[in-house]
Amino acid sequence: MTKTSKIYIALPCLNELENLPNFIADLKQQSFKNYCLYVCVNQPDEWWNNSEKKSICENNLASIDYLNNIKEIDIKVIDFCSKGKGWKGKQLGVGWARKILMDAINEVAEKDDIVISIDADTRFNSTYLESVYNSMLSHPKVLAISVPYYHRLTEKEAENRAILRYEIYMRYYAINLWRINSPYSFTALGSAIAFPVWAYRKIGGISPMKSGEDFYFLQKFCKTGKILHWNSGKVYPEARFSDRVFFGTGPAMIKGDKGDWNSYPVYHYSLFDNLKNTFDSFPSLYTEDIDLSIAGFLKTQFNDDKWWLQIRKNFKTESHFVKACYEKLDGLRCLQYLKTMQSCLNKTDENSLYEFLAEFYPDAITLLQLKADFTFTQLSVEQMDNIRNYLIKIEETYQQQHYFKLTSK
Repeated sequence: MTKTSKIYIALPCLNELENLPNFIADLKQQSFKNYCLYVCVNQPDEWWNNSEKKSICENNLASIDYLNNIKEIDIKVIDFCSKGKGWKGKQLGVGWARKILMDAINEVAEKDDIVISIDADTRFNSTYLESVYNSMLSHPKVLAISVPYYHRLTEKEAENRAILRYEIYMRYYAINLWRINSPYSFTALGSAIAFPVWAYRKIGGISPMKSGEDFYFLQKFCKTGKILHWNSGKVYPEARFSDRVFFGTGPAMIKGDKGDWNSYPVYHYSLFDNLKNTFDSFPSLYTEDIDLSIAGFLKTQFNDDKWWLQIRKNFKTESHFVKACYEKLDGLRCLQYLKTMQSCLNKTDENSLYEFLAEFYPDAITLLQLKADFTFTQLSVEQMDNIRNYLIKIEETYQQQHYFKLTSK
């Protein structure tokens, strides 16, 4: 980064007219002034002929008018919503919107400029842009920042219970990845990512997907170099039931409100330990064929019970071999292992959380007033929030340690 680096904000927008004024108000109060907002207002073109979706199309047109009438901010609007300009075929969704935005920014930005990925329902404090700039300035070699997040509670109990349950899942998952020293211990939120333009070019850009593009995007950064997991400024996404994306926070809340958390289980800590044992075996695997803790799963995934032999041939040093093994058993593979094995355990989500805390943070059992047979449905919103905030403290300790470790290098 340089003192003249500019920040480009990439904002996908679909049916967000209600949220845009607050978003723009937060942007106007930023202490860092050298920025430009890029907005991709989008929806499938066929929605214009769908009576149930036409109101969204009209909302999008009104959003364009609103943005075009703002004079105090440098705003570039990319129209993928007017009749004839919307998504056609399989090219649709927030992943494509982010790609359109980031590619457009890449065309005009300097290599040391910064891109911030965000969503319209996300709030941020007046020093947020400055905090991202300073983090990049003090860590010039990092490829990206997975920005800390916090969902503020609403006045609606159903929304609060759903988002707290979802955050408990995300925090717990990230903490256990930190605990086993996984290089993929990020939380992927499209509204909480920042990166320098040179890093975007280095990884070949973002891969467009209907949903989940943020996960694969951060994984590409992790496989290429170091990312930061801490930033002094947070983002505050809105907790709302939403089906704008195919999976993620909004859909998870909708399913969870109906009692379905099968897609977001609290994985038992022993499964993470199995992953750690496998990671720890990588150096030995460079010189000898050994049994791995999750050998059966990997054989099924790779259709090969000695998948490391080809990696051995390709990499002539232990360090490069180990890195290649981590890339083979990446964040997606680890998640697939956890999902596969969790279903084989006779453990509820509450069992897994309680046993984790009892094993690693026993004081939390008393502090949070948890009983061994507790259920999330019986807990109050306040109790769930206390669990969420306790997990945040653990997660932030890991994030800050990593941040300052990179700072000292």
